[in-house]
Amino acid sequence: MSFSIDNVSQFINTYYLDPIRGDEGYNPVNTITWAIILGICIFGVFRLLEKLEVKITPRFIASVLPFVLAGSSLRVIEDSPADIFHPPFSYLLITPNIYFLVFVITVGCLWISIRMQKAGLVKDFHLTFAGLGLVCFFINLAVLLHFNSIVYPYVPVFVIVAGTGITFIFYLIARHFKSSIFTNPLNLSILMAHLMDASSTYIGVDHLGYFEKHVVPTYLINLTGTALVMYPLKLIIFIGVLYVLDTQFEDDERSLNLKVLIKMVILILGLSPATRNTIRMMLGI
Repeated sequence: MSFSIDNVSQFINTYYLDPIRGDEGYNPVNTITWAIILGICIFGVFRLLEKLEVKITPRFIASVLPFVLAGSSLRVIEDSPADIFHPPFSYLLITPNIYFLVFVITVGCLWISIRMQKAGLVKDFHLTFAGLGLVCFFINLAVLLHFNSIVYPYVPVFVIVAGTGITFIFYLIARHFKSSIFTNPLNLSILMAHLMDASSTYIGVDHLGYFEKHVVPTYLINLTGTALVMYPLKLIIFIGVLYVLDTQFEDDERSLNLKVLIKMVILILGLSPATRNTIRMMLGI
């Protein structure tokens, strides 16, 4: 029994706890685990939003995005060499723990915003909700700029221009072929977020000496010798995913709400690392 317990303990430490303590990134085991947990959480969030009577619309998604920026910038604070936070609290700011922390903060702000609307204190909870997220984001930026200097100011320019530029070219092609799926603003936003993530990976890995932490991208970058491979990888994956989402879901309201929620999660999974990578490189962290 002790041998089995020791093996289980070693397994958990090797594949789950050590990567968090050392901020070592992902391995095949924890990647699959976090993906399963994410899938379960999507349905949990779906039920929670139903209970809060929140309709998952593009407007709601827009009000969530400031919290993505806030969470990503908070993660960079932990990366900062200024050692602003120390263990064990700093472990909360390492992926994937930080996702749960930001989720709790986001849900708390959403609940407060909805209660304020119901009490007649605000007319629209979306604006209040987004405003709280922006306040968190700007506080994080202020902290980062206080303890760090801007080293590579061209990084955010490149990431935004490259991501939006390739998305715009894709939009023109989709419009030429009269594709309603790939001219949809939400779908284009998803592609743009992931292309900005690809852009941040490319400039970081190929030009600034950073390295990729995810399993599949690392393999492909090592195989091809360049992080440019992230562009076709992102396009192939998410063109396929968006096509399936927009053609295979039922048309009833509940299914449509779930579809939009899944799209929101996909958008966040692109925008979050893009924001974190960009801020880190801009500050030379």
